[in-house]
Amino acid sequence: MRVHNPETTMKVNARNALGLVFSAAALILIAGTAGLIISRPAEATAQFATETGKVCGQCHESATGGGKLTPFGEAFKANGNKLP
Repeated sequence: MRVHNPETTMKVNARNALGLVFSAAALILIAGTAGLIISRPAEATAQFATETGKVCGQCHESATGGGKLTPFGEAFKANGNKLP
């Protein structure tokens, strides 16, 4: 017959819980770091306006550029950033 010592059981449970907390923290840290490394900056540049002779507002809803694309801007993007 096996007798369980409550003090030993609590130490084992505490050790397992601590291991789980550290594992979860490590996973969050790795995922956050990967997200920062993998993320890319936006591709919109004033260079497209210069190359195409179009104003930024031709492709973007904002006249100053950036943000949501107009249907023309979506077509430009889908065409490999070349005029459709």
